[in-house]
Amino acid sequence: MHDTAAFGPAAGSGPELLDPGLVQAVRETGASVGLVYLLSPGERVLRLTVLTGVPPQIAAPWARVPLGDPIPVAEAVRERRLVWVGSQAELAHRYPRAALVSPYHLALAAAPVTTGATAWGALVLLWPGSRPPQLSAHDRDAIGAACDRMGALLQRAADSGSPVPPGREPHVPAAPRATTTEPVEALAAVRFLDRLPEGCCALDLAGRIAFLSAAAADLLGCNAPDLLGAPLWEALPWLDEPVFQDRYRAAVISRQPTSFIALRPPDRRLAFRLYPDASGISVRITPTDDSPGAEGRGPGRSGNNDMASRAGSLYDLMHLAATLTEAVSVRDVVELAADQIMPAFDAQGFVVSVAEGGRLRIVGSRGYRPEVLNRLDLPPFRDAAAPTVRALTTGVPLFFASPPEMARLNPDIPQLTNRAAWAFLPLIVSGRPVGCCVVTFDRPRPFTPDERAVLTSLAGLIAQALDRARLYDAKHQLAHGLQTGLLPAGLPVVPGLEVAARYLPAARGMDIGGDFYDLIRLDDTTVAAAIGDVQGHNVNAAALMGQVRTAVHATAGAPPGEVLARTNRLLNDLDTGLFTSCLYAHLDLARHHVQLSTAGHPPPLLRHPGGHTEVLRVRPGLLLGIDPTAEYPATEIPLPPGAVLALYTDGLVEAPGVDLDDATADLADRLARAPHQPLDVLAETLVRRDVQPDPRSDDIALLLLRSQPVGG
Repeated sequence: MHDTAAFGPAAGSGPELLDPGLVQAVRETGASVGLVYLLSPGERVLRLTVLTGVPPQIAAPWARVPLGDPIPVAEAVRERRLVWVGSQAELAHRYPRAALVSPYHLALAAAPVTTGATAWGALVLLWPGSRPPQLSAHDRDAIGAACDRMGALLQRAADSGSPVPPGREPHVPAAPRATTTEPVEALAAVRFLDRLPEGCCALDLAGRIAFLSAAAADLLGCNAPDLLGAPLWEALPWLDEPVFQDRYRAAVISRQPTSFIALRPPDRRLAFRLYPDASGISVRITPTDDSPGAEGRGPGRSGNNDMASRAGSLYDLMHLAATLTEAVSVRDVVELAADQIMPAFDAQGFVVSVAEGGRLRIVGSRGYRPEVLNRLDLPPFRDAAAPTVRALTTGVPLFFASPPEMARLNPDIPQLTNRAAWAFLPLIVSGRPVGCCVVTFDRPRPFTPDERAVLTSLAGLIAQALDRARLYDAKHQLAHGLQTGLLPAGLPVVPGLEVAARYLPAARGMDIGGDFYDLIRLDDTTVAAAIGDVQGHNVNAAALMGQVRTAVHATAGAPPGEVLARTNRLLNDLDTGLFTSCLYAHLDLARHHVQLSTAGHPPPLLRHPGGHTEVLRVRPGLLLGIDPTAEYPATEIPLPPGAVLALYTDGLVEAPGVDLDDATADLADRLARAPHQPLDVLAETLVRRDVQPDPRSDDIALLLLRSQPVGG
């Protein structure tokens, strides 16, 4: 293993604190690109914080990654493990959305940056696709050492009261000092290049022109001094096309040569071939044999620009369509659409509204303060001065290229929003208005016909995703409203007993389950507790759960085995085809004893007053609803004052690939290690995880009971 001290001291207290570890990891592993993500405080979002090897604009689509996204960096943090993807083919197989957005030959590793139970973020390294498909032990050790070092630095910074938050823009470490060349050698190199018939150009990794030969300047029709230091596509506007920028991205990320042909206005075709390495890109520029003559704006130029524009449009549409396949809720749609559209169009504001009750209600935004949104929210459909209303009611997109244009419709908006250009895009599905999407810019923007067409097409994708998400949200709310309505609104107050309960609905999908719990006061010193789980995740399961609770209530007070036997006969008579696990406890607070009967339910836990916790192996009975003649034996155990009895459903312990007995033992260990505290706090401790290894696919019910002396 590598000694983390080998990274050397880190300077600074912001993101630059992580520079040495990242640079060392890149150097030791031979990676071409290094990225550090940090978790945003209070959010389940990873933000790109430090970046080396590529300019920030290339990494813009991945600057903000929700922790639940199906991509390697999010999976590494969720599952607390190193994720290795050895090729583009493997990326496409395991993470199709990531491969669609980054269709380059590469290999990558993503590893969590943690200290103890705290996850700070992740380290991501990229290599050219030509490297071996397996991650070597040396590279694995180097990645682990870098993550350990960064985690320790972040922990110390947090402990000192100066935590390192992710910045609004990724920090780029200073480039290493370049080797110097003797003037005589430099002059000889320039003269050598000037003698060649093709043009030669050198770009740094950010795409800025560092050198331009005389032949290149002549082919490009410009003066070399005017271009030095400017990005190639800014210095030459006719290269500012997605196709050409994509070839540049491919060269930087894959470290493999790429090429493209462009038409220099008015009529000269030039071939560009890019040769990348870790320091920059060398570009060869040569005229092609099919350059047309002096034909002005002939078919050659029109066709080339149309091709680039169509490719750029397809690129944006493909990315958004791929992204929105992961959207489930309305919030997902807004966040994912903003992540894709704002960097692609260099937009500074994004707002989505939905039509409800004759008004437009804002459901999500990016780039606006709450007080601004409050003044723009809920315009009625009769408000003709509201651009969102006009776009939605007419079904026609509105584009305002400058504040004066906007002021002619609504003079308040330019000053209120502090923006200089606006696109109001109606969201319509099958002729039915759904809402309005607004994309805004800090600078005036002419909105070319191509941009208008692309934005309008993107709005169509957003509209369809938003319509599906609203239906999902409505069904999800209705389903869980039904389920929680069947659970007790409150638990009775029982002298000599402290009680706490928690119910967490599943975090994946919109299914509902049959988890339930109940506490029934029988008299001054006896109480019944029940917990169970009906098979299935649908309305039928929830309805049956309500019937089981009713049956338990009706028979509570009888011996525990009799309560379960009667409930079992009821379920067999109903013949629903669904089975139910259930555990019933009869607590005698005066004698400090509890009788337990189980119908295939996970075993309860008992934490003794001294902290020792045991798994209670209650004699099992069949699940309810299988055999009407089944019997349910009872087990009686002491319940001394101060002891905690924990009843729970399997959602609290079940996890893919984890043995159920091991998971139950782990829960018992967590209960034993928890300090003495109110049961409400203890319940939160047991159901909470700092970073969920995976969104919950099952509901969780938990009921904690602590015996106390009567009158204590």
